[in-house]
Amino acid sequence: MKNPNTVILSPSLLSSDFSRLADELTRLEEAGVEWVHWDVMDGQFVPNITFGPPIIKRCRKESGLFFDVHLMIDNPGRYIEEFVDAGADLICVHAESEIHLERTVAEIARHGVHPAVALNPHTPLSTVKYLLPQLYMVLLMSVNPGFGGQSFIPFTIDKIKTLSQMINTAGTDTLIQVDGGVTPDNIAELHQAGADVFVSGSSFFGHPPLNERYQTFMSAACSAPSGIGNDESAACGWGAITK
Repeated sequence: MKNPNTVILSPSLLSSDFSRLADELTRLEEAGVEWVHWDVMDGQFVPNITFGPPIIKRCRKESGLFFDVHLMIDNPGRYIEEFVDAGADLICVHAESEIHLERTVAEIARHGVHPAVALNPHTPLSTVKYLLPQLYMVLLMSVNPGFGGQSFIPFTIDKIKTLSQMINTAGTDTLIQVDGGVTPDNIAELHQAGADVFVSGSSFFGHPPLNERYQTFMSAACSAPSGIGNDESAACGWGAITK
């Protein structure tokens, strides 16, 4: 079973300075961050376009961070080998963009990379029910994907609680990640509901210095009594296997 008090912040490079990505990764490491979130967009599945395997591969040489690679692209199964070769530690594909979802999840795992599945706000949790034993993480989008700086969708809280109960029933150690509108003001409630991994873009990068902002997020996440998902009896903080 997973550590119920895991708190992992995965800052989204979507809000970083694209002209100096290697420097941004160094800043994150110096701030004490362990994960970094790569929002890969193709202009088809979502309207925005960001970066692909060549940029990730080049940056992999400059960073020891855990590369949390979120594929917001059509038919992601076509590109698993490219992102593995680029240095992804985790590859997350959208259920809405992949017809043969189990096959793609199995292919990610076959390459020795952590598999994850993302669900858009409207997508039911039943989509991943039978995949939970194969998944390192489920990403719940708390905004509609494609752009940073959006407001958190409130019903995500109930979705986190329900997914946490599903994971407990299944007896798996699947992590729950939340992406969209995550701030120090709501991270404690998200953690209480059962979330473990938190993606933040503009709310993180827009408030330097990054080491202080990182501590603000971590302190806020651990500040409130635990609820359905997490138990305050254990130490709150880093608690997931990353490599």
